[in-house]
Amino acid sequence: MMLRRLFFSSLCTMVVMMSAWTTCAIASPMEFTAFGANTGAIQGTVDAFRTALGNPNNGNAAGTTGGRREINWDGGNVALTDTTPGVTPFNVFLNTRGGQFIAGAGGTGFVQAPQSVSGGGNGNGLAGLFNNASYGTGFAPFSPSRLFVPVGTNAFDALFFVPGTNGGTRATVSGFGIVFSDVDLANMTHIDFFDLQGNLLDSVNVPPGGAANQSFSFAGVLFTTEQIGRVHVVLGTNALAQGVSDGSGTDVVAMDDFLFSEPRAVSAPGVLTLLLTGAMVLGAATRLRRCGA
Repeated sequence: MMLRRLFFSSLCTMVVMMSAWTTCAIASPMEFTAFGANTGAIQGTVDAFRTALGNPNNGNAAGTTGGRREINWDGGNVALTDTTPGVTPFNVFLNTRGGQFIAGAGGTGFVQAPQSVSGGGNGNGLAGLFNNASYGTGFAPFSPSRLFVPVGTNAFDALFFVPGTNGGTRATVSGFGIVFSDVDLANMTHIDFFDLQGNLLDSVNVPPGGAANQSFSFAGVLFTTEQIGRVHVVLGTNALAQGVSDGSGTDVVAMDDFLFSEPRAVSAPGVLTLLLTGAMVLGAATRLRRCGA
């Protein structure tokens, strides 16, 4: 009887400890948002977010203990269109910056491109790739000259890993933000922040840019205690595509700079808790079997 009580006591302990591990903490986010018709309208807020994330910008360095990471999609020949349709996750910055991007339902990949490329060739930018001339004038880059969009979907997820491990070490970040191009409708473009257990920490609606074309919006969140394990982003109402342009309740949105805090390796205490409680239950079960209980 005493062994039975020990067994059930161990089970209760495991349940309590696992509940503590999976329960969402009360989030304490600092939200940064801005919008306007030109880069200057959001520059101050973007810079403030950079400062809040921490210095320096670690570029392509291996994982460190502080600072931040940025992706502006402009490396290499900025006049070219780099397409990866049919490729998701997008792992171009997985090893160097610790960011992995996964297209949403129906998505086939991502593209880095300017709005258009004069003279054609090289995919002719977003306008040529999607065969939609309005994309050549509707969007504008925050950091010239390329933008970033998913293909075949208007949603994607971001995951984080320790830079330099090529996706081998899962990580979390304390802050994440994006510069958006040509947000027209309120409450359609948004960023959702989740912890490693899938608990929603915060959700931020990206403000409309306030101009018909080539406006800018920024949204970012920095947490003081929580850690972000996954980010979900929804862009406007529709994916970029031939025949899909702004107007009549339709809003297509592109992105530029991504900014996030230095990815930190997932802490071990939660894993150790699960291992220890599992060992406790296994030990109690073994004793019961030996005693024929």
